[in-house]
Amino acid sequence: MDFEANEGETETAAADAEGVEDADDDATETPLNRLEEEGDVAADYLEELLDIADIDGDIDIEVRGGRTYLSVIADESSNSGLTALVGQGGEVLDALQELTRLAVLSQTGNRSRLVLDINGYRGQRAKYLHSLAEEAVAKVKSDGEAVHLVPMSSYERKIVHDAVADLGLVSESEGEGAKRHIVVSAD
Repeated sequence: MDFEANEGETETAAADAEGVEDADDDATETPLNRLEEEGDVAADYLEELLDIADIDGDIDIEVRGGRTYLSVIADESSNSGLTALVGQGGEVLDALQELTRLAVLSQTGNRSRLVLDINGYRGQRAKYLHSLAEEAVAKVKSDGEAVHLVPMSSYERKIVHDAVADLGLVSESEGEGAKRHIVVSAD
């Protein structure tokens, strides 16, 4: 398990979650037809990208919780091209998600909060983050000392904050920029 201690400004988990990509505060304000349009524009963009890269993949669009979700999936035989689009630690996937959001903004004039997944990476990563939170909570409960996790994106921090809260402990975000990470503590 990767833990890392960093110093920085502390902010509560609730305040951190307010600005997180995954927060659904304004989710109900987005009309369904606008979300469907986002999905169509994003799917067209991704389809063109996959064609240019000569990568096979099927695109599924789903609207739920006031957000558009796009999943690119492929069978085992054509999986390697999509794996490259995830990249190490999901870095390429995150960049591709931002490019897709920009394509939607360019076409519609509306800022998008769509979530892009490739071959179930985000679900697998969420499971890992939940286990990371469980291990940190167990360590805090056994040692009584705060645990500093490795830096992660705001989307991932939101998942960990929620998991830690569900397990009955407190988490805060510390640091800035690429060094922003979570500290799990008993109070």
